[in-house]
Amino acid sequence: MAGAILAVATIAVGACAPGAPLTRAPSRTAPAAIPTLSAGVPAGQGPSPAGPAARPAFDATGLRLRIDVVADHLMDPVDVVAAWDGSDRLFVVERPGRIRIVRGGNILVDPFIDIHERVKSGDERGLLSLAFHPLYPADPRLFVDYTDRNGNTVISEFRTDGANPDRANPDSERILIRIDQPYPNHNGGTVAFGLDGMLYISTGDGGSAGDPHGNGGNLGTLLAKVLRIDVDTPPGEAPYVVPKDDPFIGQPGARPEIWLTGLRNPWRMRFDRTTGDLWIGDVGQDAWEEIDVARAGVGGLDFGWNAMEGDHCFKPASGCDRTGLTLPVAEFGHNAGCAVVGGVVVRDPDQPKLDGGYLYGDACTGRIWAFDPVGAALGRSKASLVATTGLSLGSLGEGEDGTVYATDVARGRLVRISAAD
Repeated sequence: MAGAILAVATIAVGACAPGAPLTRAPSRTAPAAIPTLSAGVPAGQGPSPAGPAARPAFDATGLRLRIDVVADHLMDPVDVVAAWDGSDRLFVVERPGRIRIVRGGNILVDPFIDIHERVKSGDERGLLSLAFHPLYPADPRLFVDYTDRNGNTVISEFRTDGANPDRANPDSERILIRIDQPYPNHNGGTVAFGLDGMLYISTGDGGSAGDPHGNGGNLGTLLAKVLRIDVDTPPGEAPYVVPKDDPFIGQPGARPEIWLTGLRNPWRMRFDRTTGDLWIGDVGQDAWEEIDVARAGVGGLDFGWNAMEGDHCFKPASGCDRTGLTLPVAEFGHNAGCAVVGGVVVRDPDQPKLDGGYLYGDACTGRIWAFDPVGAALGRSKASLVATTGLSLGSLGEGEDGTVYATDVARGRLVRISAAD
């Protein structure tokens, strides 16, 4: 199946402005610092820091985006990642249970892996994300998040076929974590490696509406969290261990795997390859979508669900207690969209207008916003609407050279995002 450049659309900004600009909500309390992450990945392997730390401030003024279709005829593409192995391949996750390789604009005929017979797909369920081990391909493991036939979340590792780097072995599955899901929605679903070499996993609150089981504030469940585990245990032992600096170790009743809490449905999260900061798009309930950030080396944050929805009280509707909560750095209301898609901090020197900015979007309208991730921490920035694409966004991801890509779920397309001339 071929997928050369099929169409080009330059997106102008300002025609469909969503009302009031997004504003940053500062954290009300300073979280306890977790020890600084150590360098867990050798230089030149994995998504390592890119470029110098000192960069000019990102400014979205006048920015417009260009959208190029790279490949189509994909089936429900919900994620796109790179292997960081120097191959320049893109791996597109199809919700029904397959991962496809895109090389040079062409979709390889045979899938990288096909586990559709193990996956319950539909609505918010399915094969949801992929992450390669930081030492890949020397360590041939890849990690996925999928919904099993019983409707529960499974985090598994697989291995690449030694004879063919374009194939992973479906019979090599090793299940790391299985999480019971009380409802079919709010599965979270991102797996990603930090610059510390640890595997991070986002989970939703279990579903229904309004968090009826109170999982957002319950440290005794893995739901409504970001987890952090070490998958580099010796062969034959437990599939993972809990890092010694995870913040809730030793706290009575708390699951030690928890790194962050108080999340409703963290659909997409990505690490900044330069700073190690973790950026999270958390899908809202009735009115507000939010972007959260956990700075590198800081765990134990509570993002407030279900007391808060964005920077607003949810339960109770007013007068909620914000003590100890970390509030979002950006939000948008349902007059602007319906489901946030967490994005990427762009690290692409070939795109100076985008380089250093954080891009994120909305799944329903295809709107994309941008802001300065450094300025967000200091309270200087507001998000700017930079495109109204009409795409049915599933994810934003990076190629090995820093190029930004996105998946268009409804049309089955992979697109490239760049600054318009």
